[in-house]
Amino acid sequence: MSEIQNEIKKRRTFAIISHPDAGKTTLTEKLLLYGGAINLAGSVKGKKTSKHAVSDWMEIEKQRGISVTSSVLQFKYNDCCINILDTPGHQDFSEDTYRTLMAADSAVMVIDASKGVEAQTIKLFKVCLLRRIPIITFINKMDRDAKNPFELLEDIENVLGINTCPINWPVGSGKEFKGVYDRNKKKLLMFTANNGQKEVDSETLSLDAPELKEYINQYQMQELYDDIDLLEGAGDSFDLEAVRAGKLTPVFFGSALTNFGVEPFLEKFLEITTSPLPREADCGIIDPVQSPFSAFVFKIQANMNKAHRDRIAFMRICSGKFEKDMEVYHVQGERKMHLSQPQQLMAQEREIVDEAYAGDIIGVFDPGIFSIGDTICTANNKFKYRGIPTFAPEYFALVRQKDTMKRKQFVKGTTQIAREGAIQIFKELDAGMEEVYVGVVGTLQFDVLKYRLNNEYNVEIIMESLPYKFIRWIGNKDIDPKKLDLASDTKRIQDMNGNNLLFFTSYWSIDWALEHNKGLILEEFGNSQGF
Repeated sequence: MSEIQNEIKKRRTFAIISHPDAGKTTLTEKLLLYGGAINLAGSVKGKKTSKHAVSDWMEIEKQRGISVTSSVLQFKYNDCCINILDTPGHQDFSEDTYRTLMAADSAVMVIDASKGVEAQTIKLFKVCLLRRIPIITFINKMDRDAKNPFELLEDIENVLGINTCPINWPVGSGKEFKGVYDRNKKKLLMFTANNGQKEVDSETLSLDAPELKEYINQYQMQELYDDIDLLEGAGDSFDLEAVRAGKLTPVFFGSALTNFGVEPFLEKFLEITTSPLPREADCGIIDPVQSPFSAFVFKIQANMNKAHRDRIAFMRICSGKFEKDMEVYHVQGERKMHLSQPQQLMAQEREIVDEAYAGDIIGVFDPGIFSIGDTICTANNKFKYRGIPTFAPEYFALVRQKDTMKRKQFVKGTTQIAREGAIQIFKELDAGMEEVYVGVVGTLQFDVLKYRLNNEYNVEIIMESLPYKFIRWIGNKDIDPKKLDLASDTKRIQDMNGNNLLFFTSYWSIDWALEHNKGLILEEFGNSQGF
């Protein structure tokens, strides 16, 4: 086996998705504990302490106790090199999660044991389904009062439409949560909480072990026997092919906060999931091992290090080996280049890398030339990966700086944040950037925009809500938008790339535009960078 083949085989790249507050970021922290990447997990909601989740690096995340941007985390466990993509749980940032899922080979779905499947979980699950990526389920918070485990499985199957196969089974919940039963090994893992430390006090016992009585009472023992019989007789059996096809989800029960079941979950997860898979490009399928280096940009983040005022483009390596100082080709920019300051990240902590392989995520310094969806490859093997669609914004505001002397900072800030994909910005036809129209998918993004402009660019803004509900790009390149016959509540604008589009307040206004302008083509999405 070649060095490249061996290294790529070790890679696992997955995203963690959930409804807000299901424990996704806490689970991420505990996985990092087992990989030896951190020594003590930060409390996600520890507002009275100095501890915060490693993956929540942005100041507003620490203040609010939520994730509003994707984090990239890498660590090693046993012989595997693991890349975790921690996604925002808040529904207002669903498009950031979507882009992140484009870079993942599988997903871990975290579900709150007391609530079951929630609204945001459904949205994110559908994205996974579209990409046909394997989904592994971790039912979290078993240390609190929970729904019946069979009810939780039924909830997943009925709401999400995917079959379930429990890999382990909980013994009790809340204060009576004693541990989990490993169905494959036919052993009970009895745990003791340990305040977030890596070493977990645990004991593995067989069902007939005499000392089991010290942990489980007779009632719990009988209930466990009954549950096991029911699972063996009526449950779906484990089918690896069905899992990898996204038709069956293996289910694990545990508690990320107290470390119940986290390490067994990690070990089994690495067995179930695959190393990086081939990806579709405009020239066909790109094999991760046989093809030379290639990658695509799925995320751009400005000011991760406030002291340096930097801008990082995150790239998912899809094939081959990356080496520092190698010459690559930026397909959309039609230029050869060297990727500057290649680094792998542990949230905001960085380490310059000399080499990386398919499956890895690297961050490179972006002088302002990259856009989300861009393909990077070798100059003698040019192609494009499929582009990443843009979500149509649902809320709009007119934004301008309070201090007219800070126009330069205002333009730089809004442009950079827009290039990250956090917001979309538009302007009046043939106008400058003294004021911009901002479109977002969720209203919390307005708060983040205001916060970041103030804290990262030292610009205070005035924001005026607008009544528009719909956006359509004009597909006809030969039409002058100023000559269109439109309803009085329709707005003519341009996007960052100079494309003409229209803001509408209602479907009636859209119909008016189409009826009064024969041949007019209105499109719901802007130009994609891919093929």
